[in-house]
Amino acid sequence: MSEQMAAGIKCALCPRQCHADRNNVRGYCGETAQVRVARASLHRWEEPCISGSAGSGTVFFAGCPLRCVYCQNRTIALGNKGTALTQKQLTALFLLLQDKGAHNINLVNPTHYLPWVRDALQLARLRVPVVWNSGGYERAEALRAMEGLVDIYLPDLKYAGSVRAERYSGASDYWAAATKAIREMHRQTGKPVWDASGLLRKG
Repeated sequence: MSEQMAAGIKCALCPRQCHADRNNVRGYCGETAQVRVARASLHRWEEPCISGSAGSGTVFFAGCPLRCVYCQNRTIALGNKGTALTQKQLTALFLLLQDKGAHNINLVNPTHYLPWVRDALQLARLRVPVVWNSGGYERAEALRAMEGLVDIYLPDLKYAGSVRAERYSGASDYWAAATKAIREMHRQTGKPVWDASGLLRKG
């Protein structure tokens, strides 16, 4: 998929399907074909079953397919903060967080970088679970490319109707897209699986 993007295939990774050639212009997400990471660290402020005692190896990606008026990471979501990484550098970042003792690799808002993230994960062959942490606004068709690479899906389901979804996130189709995506997430991972220490391993 990243090879197709490099060849100029129009972007349809998120439900916006803006069809931008991200080699030349920015998509609705605000990003090009260059992966940008705003922050990467051991993060101890996720759910306890994700953070554990050592922390979750979070990678905050720049840009976003949503426009939430209440976003707590607005600078990152609008693409105003971020360092460009090659695929090899992204792979190395995943491995570095794992080596630092992260309980998992937590991909925060990776939707619009799906092909590049997928390729980096395939190279990394991590020993810890991979968490896909998003606003839930996904295309189920795109998520299928992550099957077998994501162990835990952590969607933040925001709305059950179109009026508020449009007013606060600019996405009237949010409910339809998110519910379809969450069904796909569940199909891939199944019910939650915990280890002896109470950490989530799958689900």
